[in-house]
Amino acid sequence: MTTLLVTGGAGFIGSNFVRHVVGDTDYSVVVLDKLTYAGSAGSLAGLPGNRVRLVQGDIADAALVDRLCDGADAIVHFAAESHNDNSLYDPRPFLETNIVGTYTLLEAARKHDKRFHHISTDEVYGELELDDPERFTETTPYNPSSPYSSTKAGSDLLVRAWVRSFGVRATISNCSNNYGPYQHVEKFIPRQITNVLRGARPQLYGTGQNVRDWIHAEDHASAVLTILDAGVIGETYLIGADGEKDNKTVVELILALTGNPTDAYDLVADRPGHDMRYAIDATKLRTELGWTPRYRNFEAGLAATIEWYRDNEDWWAPAKERVEAFYASDPTRRFRW
Repeated sequence: MTTLLVTGGAGFIGSNFVRHVVGDTDYSVVVLDKLTYAGSAGSLAGLPGNRVRLVQGDIADAALVDRLCDGADAIVHFAAESHNDNSLYDPRPFLETNIVGTYTLLEAARKHDKRFHHISTDEVYGELELDDPERFTETTPYNPSSPYSSTKAGSDLLVRAWVRSFGVRATISNCSNNYGPYQHVEKFIPRQITNVLRGARPQLYGTGQNVRDWIHAEDHASAVLTILDAGVIGETYLIGADGEKDNKTVVELILALTGNPTDAYDLVADRPGHDMRYAIDATKLRTELGWTPRYRNFEAGLAATIEWYRDNEDWWAPAKERVEAFYASDPTRRFRW
C-alpha cells in the first residue's frame, strides 16, 4: 500500500490515526471529512502537505467517494456521527452518515476492489452488569441501546454482508471508549477537563457508577494499523487496553490531577437508556496479531491528556463556547454524563 483514504480523518480518533500513520509508515493519506462541528482541519495542523491531503466532503456523496477510492490502495473508515446525547435528540444524521455513508463507501470499495477497514464501537453489544465478570468478545450478540449504537451495529452488518455477498476485502474493529488529544469537548473526558480548567463543576449522570473501558487514541490507532496490515479478511477484532473505570472515578481523578477537591462535582438525572458497563476482551487481537497497548497506565495517560488541553486552549475554546451555549439554550438538552 502507498495511499490510504481515511474517512473522518479530521475528527478525534481519525486525526490521531493519521498522525500515527505519518509517524510510523511511509504511506500517504487522503482525508475525507465533512468538517462538521466534530471535525477540524486544525486537528491535522503541522502534518506534511506532501503526505496528507484534506478533502472536505460527505461520505454519502457517491461520485466523490468513487473518485477518491479509485486513487487509494485502502480505505480506513472512521467517519461517523458518534455522540449518544445528540442521537437521542435527533437520530436522522446518524442514519444518514453511519448507514448510508457506510453503504456508499462499501459500494466504491466493491467497484474498485479496495481493501476496506471499518471502525466501530463496543456499544453495539449493549451493556454488561456491574457485577458480571464477563467482557465483550467477537462472538457477543449485538444488543444496541441508542440510535447511535443501533446505526453503528447496522453499519457493521453491512460490512459483513458485503464481504460475504460481494467479496469485499474488509475487516472490522470494535473499540472501547477513547481518550486523548483532539477530542471534541462535548465528550465525557474533555468536557470534564475543560470544565475544571474553566473553574466549573463537573456533572455526572445518575450516581456515576457507569463503567467504561478506556483506551488512549494512540493505542487505538496502532491497533487499526496492525489490523489493516495483518488482519484476516472477513474477521472482526476487538480493541481494548484493560482500562475499566467508572465515571465517578474518572471525574475524581481529573479533579485530583488538577489540584482540586475530589468531591467538587454534582450528580444530575441519568440519561435515558444509559448502559451500565462496557468491557473489552482483546485477546484475539493480542494473540493472533501480536498487538499490545502503549498506554497501560490510565492515570498517566489521563495526566498527559489534561496537559494537552491545558496547553491547547486555542484549539478547544471556540467549540467549548458553542457546546455550553447549546446546552444552556434548551433545558431538554440536560445530558451531561
